Amino acid sequence: MRHENFEDGYHFQVMRRALDLIDAAEGTLTLDELAAQMGMSPAHFQRVFSAWVGVSPKRYQQYLALGQAKLLLADRFTTLDAAHHSGLSGTGRLHDLFLRWEAMSPGDFARGGAGLTIRWDHVDSPFGEALVMGTERGICGIAFTAETGRDAAMADMRGRWPGAEFVAAPGALDTWVQAAFEQKGETALHMIGAPFQIKVWEALLQIPSGHVTTYSEIADSIGKPRAVRAVGTAVGRNPVSFLIPCHRAIRKSGGLGGYHWGLPVKRAMLAWESARAEAT
Repeated sequence: MRHENFEDGYHFQVMRRALDLIDAAEGTLTLDELAAQMGMSPAHFQRVFSAWVGVSPKRYQQYLALGQAKLLLADRFTTLDAAHHSGLSGTGRLHDLFLRWEAMSPGDFARGGAGLTIRWDHVDSPFGEALVMGTERGICGIAFTAETGRDAAMADMRGRWPGAEFVAAPGALDTWVQAAFEQKGETALHMIGAPFQIKVWEALLQIPSGHVTTYSEIADSIGKPRAVRAVGTAVGRNPVSFLIPCHRAIRKSGGLGGYHWGLPVKRAMLAWESARAEAT
């Protein structure tokens, strides 16, 4: 799928290069300085940032700062509703788009996806190229290839459901994908995981865009306060990145923690959502 706002992941690639420059700088770079190091005119660089996130490069640098997660933890921490997790499937509204989700039964999951046909496609997203997978019930996988590459992402996703049949289907998932990344309309999700994992993923769905929570908060919300490490593992195994927002889970210390598809992608997502939340 191609879209004029992030065709070929161009805006993300610009941001990714800028992130390295910002990290290497001793202080905040001016628009002219950052644009010069990017090999772009200030006007062009400003347009790219505005198109991608809607704020100035100067403001965006603050969101990309390595200490930004601590500020989010202080200002935009979300306490999760423990009462939400009484079942393994349900319907809810994410704060920035509608999601309808359904969970696979534990027995079906134990069979490794046997009997499932999973269609897949490579699409553009605000965070670079994404490998998207879906069953007839909804999107079951989103992986980001900017840091890992296509082959590693495909092997990773296929290994989660070894019994399934995988079929390349260019364009077949576009309606769901467009709703997901443009945040318009409804996207259907098909959660394929163990019962404990699905409880954790449902908790993640409660975190508003532009906000964060901690692994320990998630553990408390699902009634397993001592299972913080297991929660962290389940967060890392989330197969539907961005839509099930594992990037919004950070450490109690304010550290970012890990991210399955690379910390640069996680940082970009948090910065993108923080900037959009402020802009609106």
